[in-house]
Amino acid sequence: MLRAVYDPYVCLRDFGERTIRYAFHDVDGTHSLIRNWPPVMSVVLNDVIERGLPEDFDSAENCARLIGEAGRRPLAETDRFCVESAGLSALTQMEWAIRRAVEEGRVQVACDQSVNSEKARRIFSGEERFDGLPDTPEMQMMLSDKTPRLFRLYERVLNGYCRDRNLMLARENPDLFRVKGSMAFLQRLKDAGVKNYFVTGAVVEKGKGMYEEVETLGYAVGEGKMIEAIIGSSWDSKMPKDEIMRELLSRLNARGEDALVTGDGRSEIAAGVEMGALTLSRLNPDAERQRALHVKLGTHMIVTDFEDAAIDRVFFSH
Repeated sequence: MLRAVYDPYVCLRDFGERTIRYAFHDVDGTHSLIRNWPPVMSVVLNDVIERGLPEDFDSAENCARLIGEAGRRPLAETDRFCVESAGLSALTQMEWAIRRAVEEGRVQVACDQSVNSEKARRIFSGEERFDGLPDTPEMQMMLSDKTPRLFRLYERVLNGYCRDRNLMLARENPDLFRVKGSMAFLQRLKDAGVKNYFVTGAVVEKGKGMYEEVETLGYAVGEGKMIEAIIGSSWDSKMPKDEIMRELLSRLNARGEDALVTGDGRSEIAAGVEMGALTLSRLNPDAERQRALHVKLGTHMIVTDFEDAAIDRVFFSH
């Protein structure tokens, strides 16, 4: 098994010395660069807040319009939300925009406005489950219809904006769309006896979407392979990453201290810290807000990529 040892020169928090048996990895932005999702999500969610959800909101014409508008101008609220909510299940991110549209009066539904606003606020702060804050039946019905439809629209806009083109390019040169050192890092973990799992807020369907992207980039998936499994959401049922990882720990009969969590999003790092895992944040040097946020969350390490010398010092030099 892999021994990780605290190094005060490269670590932000002391974790002593521990044995790593399992690693739970975010995909988008952590290992894969195929999906440039923030400008897409920002424009889609902003459109909902500004225009509401007319019956044809997910039409082909509206999809084409949003593809053309993505990344064209700053969108203060939704650009910030994409930073704050990175790592949440996409269904939760869609739900936030709908709740904001209700607040703004762009979507009309019988609801408790105070409950709706509190849930919108808590999603912005990184929460996904809201025990003790029931929605009205009308709100529940509206969300159960509109949220999956909005999610599918977002995916279509993402495909048209960058995903399909980048996937085609990745088939020719996968190195362009892997974070530097990713493949070697995952292989070194596997060679040391660590079982790797990809955990994502995206939909996971074999041969499609995220699964297709992972395989195109050369990550072998299956029992005993580089990646044991990819686990994510479905189109109509969100699976928060903290729940996925806790369920994995339970299934593996493991403790949080046995796991390494890598990611660039708030939710996976917060979940890793909460369950006692060793956390490794992968963030670009210019991602100032994300870096400050991850430090506040209590991450143990921040690296620019997986060739960072800090990784050797902590994991592979003993």
